[in-house]
Amino acid sequence: MARPLHDPTGEFAIVLFDPTIDNRQYDIPNKEEEGGPKEDEPEKSQEVVKIDRPVMHKSLAEILGLKKVVEERPQVPVVIDPRLAKVLRPHQVEGVKFLYRCTTGLIDPLANGCIMADEMGLGKTLQCITLMWTLLKQSPDAGKGTIQKCVIACPSSLVRNWANELVKWLGPDAITPFAIDGKATKEELTMQLKQWCSATGRANVRPVLIVSYETLRLYCDVLRDTPIGLMLCDEGHRLKNGDSQTFTALNALNVQKRVILSGTPIQNDLSEYFALLNFANPNLLGSRAEFRKKYELPILRGRDAAGTDEQRKKGDECLKELLTLVNKFIIRRTNDILSKYLPVKYEHVVFCNLAPYQKDLYNHFLQSPDIKSLLKGKGSQPLKAIGMLKKLCNHPDLLDLPNDLPGCEKYYPDDFVPKEARGRDRDIKSHYSGKMLVLDRMLASIRANTNDKIVLISNYTQTLDIFAALCRSKNYGHLRLDGTMNVNKRQKLVDKFNDPEGSEFVFLLSSKAGGCGLNLIGANRLVLFDPDWNPAADQQALARVWRDGQKKDCFVYRFISTGSIEEKIFQRQSHKQSLSSCVVDSAEDVERHFTLDSLRELFMYQANTTSDTHDTFKCKRCRKEDGKQILKAPAMLYGDTSSWNHFVNLEGEKGPLAKVQDVLLQDETKHKEVSAVFQYISH
Repeated sequence: MARPLHDPTGEFAIVLFDPTIDNRQYDIPNKEEEGGPKEDEPEKSQEVVKIDRPVMHKSLAEILGLKKVVEERPQVPVVIDPRLAKVLRPHQVEGVKFLYRCTTGLIDPLANGCIMADEMGLGKTLQCITLMWTLLKQSPDAGKGTIQKCVIACPSSLVRNWANELVKWLGPDAITPFAIDGKATKEELTMQLKQWCSATGRANVRPVLIVSYETLRLYCDVLRDTPIGLMLCDEGHRLKNGDSQTFTALNALNVQKRVILSGTPIQNDLSEYFALLNFANPNLLGSRAEFRKKYELPILRGRDAAGTDEQRKKGDECLKELLTLVNKFIIRRTNDILSKYLPVKYEHVVFCNLAPYQKDLYNHFLQSPDIKSLLKGKGSQPLKAIGMLKKLCNHPDLLDLPNDLPGCEKYYPDDFVPKEARGRDRDIKSHYSGKMLVLDRMLASIRANTNDKIVLISNYTQTLDIFAALCRSKNYGHLRLDGTMNVNKRQKLVDKFNDPEGSEFVFLLSSKAGGCGLNLIGANRLVLFDPDWNPAADQQALARVWRDGQKKDCFVYRFISTGSIEEKIFQRQSHKQSLSSCVVDSAEDVERHFTLDSLRELFMYQANTTSDTHDTFKCKRCRKEDGKQILKAPAMLYGDTSSWNHFVNLEGEKGPLAKVQDVLLQDETKHKEVSAVFQYISH
């Protein structure tokens, strides 16, 4: 009697494949694997199956009506291992079922891949481990696995993390992963990989290979001919460029089933989206050129703020058609699901005025001959100029004055000390920068009035240096993690910070070192000090504290210098994000805020505004004369800040900002640095 590996009638049993329901569908892909005739249209192949199967497999017992099941291959239910089933949350069970149906061809017999695009914090890793473990150990054929080997490709900083996760969820004895952590020499590694490739049956003791994208690219020739049952691509937005070496190398491997994990599937454009889908399910959307003509161009024309109604209508139709096709293979749940399990998250975009000294330098730079020639189209280094403005928004000390801004000496404040003359006195002048002054007050308030911990994130390690100096001068215990720290030490640092007894209440993090699904739930406050061009980088950073295991209400702040280049970057993000939520989150009507911006706009300083971003919304919910919000949005959409609560800080302690849920922002109404705040409340 053929038995499933786990009891499908058990108390916590989660059945992924039930032969009484799924049998008919399951036969179709199997037929192809056995070398039966491949059909282009699934409809035809189903007809063939209906005729062929009974004729091929009718035994005497079947003809006499004694048995229903084919003797050689009794099919059994596929049931999630109980040790995993009892830790999966409802949305994760749904995710695993989706992954299983996609990869086993139950959704479309001609497609064996999908994209797991859940936002950060929802447990993509656990869902994929459950899929992998199930496919390795079980199939509808009793006693057999669906796959023999699995490759997990991920950024190098995550290789160890994946190995740890496998042990964490499956237990130390269940599986021995082969994690390539860069310690072996080239010859040793080639040898080990060849052994891994040739191992079959019982000799296949390490069925799971965990490897970085870089290593996989270098050794893809060794792996090329080995049949790989399943490939999981973590941080899969690495594959967004269909012409990159990584994409080409991975695509050349002999892989049956592919799953891309990415919390941010679209970053900049639909062609990246096509590359991801085309990798997961080759040829599902036709060729690159066909996709561009049929979907991409009409959708983009319809989204452009300068487009006609006709183009918008056509764009919407194409989008609808694309979604119908694509949604079968993408699963995306947003952090909203977490609100059932997690405390409330208050997220704020905090607009901070430039300090007087900062403003003088900013205007001085915009008037400089370099910028003037740049705007006439003669200069060749816009990126350098943009970088300098971004640094100036953080703190003037990030620039090398006066060399970076010739002629700026006349603006030096009375207490200015040139860098080389500072010696041991490394005191940070936080009043030189609007954002730094607000941060300084926030840290003092957290230290004095709460036992909260806070994470400070910046794109620049130089800004982290200033944070560190500020913490030292005030005797704040702090820890720091940036790209220079080796991967093994990172986890120890994170554990130290998350320990409630630890004395360090500030964690300094470089956003570039992050990608690691770092779990900083010891903190319930987080400041993202400067915006990145890429909303995905910011989303990664922002998701560090509001995730599984968090017990306190969370307060998240994104600092933006009012009227400056940072607002333009933030606005540009909204455009990218509205593209993402249109295809992936299918959130309706993400407002078409901006015509695509140009350099000229970047190099303008809006001195007389509380928030240039709010001005671009042409917001109907706020009064023109004083900017006060009189109507709440019918629904807050996370990806669309025009639907958040809007506050201006014009009336000080009498104004609406003084009634906001966060004590630190209430305190800011006594000062003039914060000009406006957008607020999002999770639930």
